[in-house]
Amino acid sequence: MKPSLKLYKPGVNRRVHLGCTAGLWTGIGIFLLIRGIILLKSGDGLWLIGAGFVIGSVKSFFILDRSALKGIERISRFADNTCIGAVYSWKTWLLVIAMMLFGISLRKMAFSPLIVGTICVAIGWALAFSSRHAWKSWLSWRQGQGG
Repeated sequence: MKPSLKLYKPGVNRRVHLGCTAGLWTGIGIFLLIRGIILLKSGDGLWLIGAGFVIGSVKSFFILDRSALKGIERISRFADNTCIGAVYSWKTWLLVIAMMLFGISLRKMAFSPLIVGTICVAIGWALAFSSRHAWKSWLSWRQGQGG
């Protein structure tokens, strides 16, 4: 990168990257959880909140935990002053966009709010629960124990 452009690069240290990934997973997870619970708040859908938590826990343990740990390992290899956008790889950013488009499409289709709500609770809980790995790394980094 040209020296003049480096002045405008939003470079941060690894601890900020860890906090950013933890905050994004938690924030998006809570957003989806709330959206799903609102869709399921009727008496007929309340039991599906529990089903969403079970499905989300399975997704967290078997899929997202692995992904979170790989992301943390990737961040730990960064040099300080790495661009904040590098918190995720290009592939992951494309996956995020695809998931957003999937969510928008899901809401636009004529699916029952019970189905959409359960999916939102499951994905929201999985993201929020798996964010614990990034928070743990961020906290240990903050306490001077490294990433």
